[in-house]
Amino acid sequence: MISYTFSTKVFYKDIDKMGIVYYSRYLEFFEQARTETLNNVNLKIKDLEILGFYLPVIKVECIYLKSVRLEDIINIKCRIFSIPKSKLRFDYDVLKNDEKVKVAFGYTEHAFLNIKKNKPAKPPTSLLNEIKLFF
Repeated sequence: MISYTFSTKVFYKDIDKMGIVYYSRYLEFFEQARTETLNNVNLKIKDLEILGFYLPVIKVECIYLKSVRLEDIINIKCRIFSIPKSKLRFDYDVLKNDEKVKVAFGYTEHAFLNIKKNKPAKPPTSLLNEIKLFF
């Protein structure tokens, strides 16, 4: 399993008129955590693009449990539980108060898209080899 926790503070740009984090911002928190998780295991998005692949989101789910407010510190725990065959899934837990309170959870599923052909493809061997080191 690959696991990484990304921390961020809630800024004014993240909240709505009710003073809580706007629902779509959680998907941006997921993206930040996902990018940092990959960076942490030396898998950079730009390197995938150099290899000729994009990782578009093809499915997403976010379940909201509790509100998050301005200046709260949140930790987004991102995990990859399996070696990808044709899709790559990231699971997320959003926690606050030093990880004592789960405020949201969800996942994103990504296809491997061949840039030149603009079609789904199998993941690059180099990516699989890097991921296998953690399983």
